[in-house]
Amino acid sequence: MTETVERTRSGAILYDRSIINQISDAHFGPAGWPHAEAVGGDLGSGGRGNTLFVGNVPRQFVLRHYLRGGLPGKLIRDLYVFTGEDDTRSFREWRMLAKMAEFNLRVPRPAAARVVRHGPLYRADIITVRIPGVQPLSAVIAAGARPDEFWAGVGTAIHEFHDAGVFHADMNAYNVQVDDRDRVWMLDFDKGRLRPAGPWQQQTLERLHRSLRKVCALRPGMHFGGREWNALLEGYFSASRSA
Repeated sequence: MTETVERTRSGAILYDRSIINQISDAHFGPAGWPHAEAVGGDLGSGGRGNTLFVGNVPRQFVLRHYLRGGLPGKLIRDLYVFTGEDDTRSFREWRMLAKMAEFNLRVPRPAAARVVRHGPLYRADIITVRIPGVQPLSAVIAAGARPDEFWAGVGTAIHEFHDAGVFHADMNAYNVQVDDRDRVWMLDFDKGRLRPAGPWQQQTLERLHRSLRKVCALRPGMHFGGREWNALLEGYFSASRSA
């Protein structure tokens, strides 16, 4: 992966020349692409409306503008305190994804990241390569029952991330995604970190469990319960024992 940083009038752009050989501020908005569409989704999987699919098949990209969540997001929607380019959310996530790609983990390949300065504050965006044929785990449990082997595979995949020291700050039923070969991918590593083993591993599993149960509460008849979760845990801890 070739990391290049270019200065702009109001900040900087970090990108991989092997994916995008020319980049400008225009590429961080829908007008800079021949095709752009908002990422929608059932059961709350569309996020905060800050994500677009851009570009054309066969290679499409995902463009995401960083937004604050919770109460801070109602007051200051998309501004963050600037303490240096390397500490911005977009540059950190770009480099986190690049490092995980080196570990052969299934994550989106980072293409470009941007920082736009506003005095002591900044706004940020990131562009990743779109993964074909994936759907969130929330959609999987809505579509139909899956065997224990599937759920064990989800647990094994999560353990692969944890074994590499990957902490996901928001592991939920939307950021854990499954492709048409039942391979598990993980998205959205804003605030993600590489950490030594610790209690955070159990905590992220518990966060995912809460998210799945919350999705089940949104609609009757979802295909997830104690049996599926136990199969996931069996896959996770079986991988841990054989590591």
